[in-house]
Amino acid sequence: MILSKKQIEYTENANHRWNIKSGAVRSGKSFVDIANIIPERIITRIKQPGLAVILGVSRESIERNVLQPMREIYTPSRIGNINSSNNIASLFGQDVYCLGAEKVSQVAKIQGSSIKYAYGDEVAKWNREVFEMLKSRLDKPYSCFDGACNPETPTHWLKRFLDSGADIYLQEYTIFDNPYLPKEFIDNLCREYEGTIYYDRYICGLWKRAEGSIYRRFADCPDGFIVSVDKGEASEINIGLDFGGNSSGHALVASGYLGRYDQLVGLVSKRIMQKDVQEPIDSNMLDRIVLEFIGLVQKKYGAVECIYWDNAESVLGNSIRNAVERKYPDIIVRPAKKKHIKDRIECLVRMMGSGRFYITEDCESLSTALQDAVWDKKQLTEDVRLDDGSTDIDTLDAFEYTYERDMDILIDRRS
Repeated sequence: MILSKKQIEYTENANHRWNIKSGAVRSGKSFVDIANIIPERIITRIKQPGLAVILGVSRESIERNVLQPMREIYTPSRIGNINSSNNIASLFGQDVYCLGAEKVSQVAKIQGSSIKYAYGDEVAKWNREVFEMLKSRLDKPYSCFDGACNPETPTHWLKRFLDSGADIYLQEYTIFDNPYLPKEFIDNLCREYEGTIYYDRYICGLWKRAEGSIYRRFADCPDGFIVSVDKGEASEINIGLDFGGNSSGHALVASGYLGRYDQLVGLVSKRIMQKDVQEPIDSNMLDRIVLEFIGLVQKKYGAVECIYWDNAESVLGNSIRNAVERKYPDIIVRPAKKKHIKDRIECLVRMMGSGRFYITEDCESLSTALQDAVWDKKQLTEDVRLDDGSTDIDTLDAFEYTYERDMDILIDRRS
């Protein structure tokens, strides 16, 4: 295995209680762990008392980011699958707990247990209480932790820990520390993140605060994103529906793909405010609005495949599903997944930066929402989109419901 200078440095110096790599995506932080560190730590402690644990955002992310890449290096029989009943996988002859760290409830199985080795994937995305619990569990003389993360805000709880006086070996990466990445890939990634907070974090590896315009590239030149789309040209047309309250609006956005997920196009958007209509917007009126919107989209752009509605409003959603099934039985109506807003934002930022996102002239409300979207400057510890009624969050949510299920296809997010 050929390691970079930075990775070799880690293998030589990562002999502390806490050994953490922070920095850019695709910089080689995780590869040295998968190829060298995790196997060595597990094997050298195999006869020692205590649990071996791998913690990630979810069990699925552990499989994707840690176990599957290890199977590409080592004999697959040495890297077992995660048992669904007890969350244990056999790695190099050792039973290893593989647990999601996004919620405290996910790690209940190891609370109170002594941990001899722990590996952490995407540590900055964990629930802080999980990390605090882990501190007291590494209670053996040979206990240690290896982990990797991408930077977040400078006031993030993990950044404060890294700056503390604990027994920490911290190694920081930029994307340019990985000599094995093709120059074209680096150039493309830099272009995708250019002008956003993600450039500072995911290219330069800096803990920077998110502030200002979220979609600055779009806000600077919205007309540059407008295209014409003929009927039948867009594939897999989906509609997102977000329900608003008295002060906000109900929003509908239809989007489609050009090619095989090559480009994402906003086709039609509409926002309905209570103050703009004479009668109350009840479920019956919403049903009519949705059916009219479907008719408009299909007449101009082609068949709608799915409608994704805000899953916080099950009564309204079920009413719309029934209405759509009666008139358009071929359309699938289901609740939105509502994945993390930050992930939805980052995906769209990269689509914009790589020239793979457009809108039509029928997306006036979506265009306005994207131009107005800003980070909440009052939030110091995490990235939060401003949602105080001054911007159109409803339309942004509705639009994101249309592509969130396809984010892993649209963007390769592994770091």
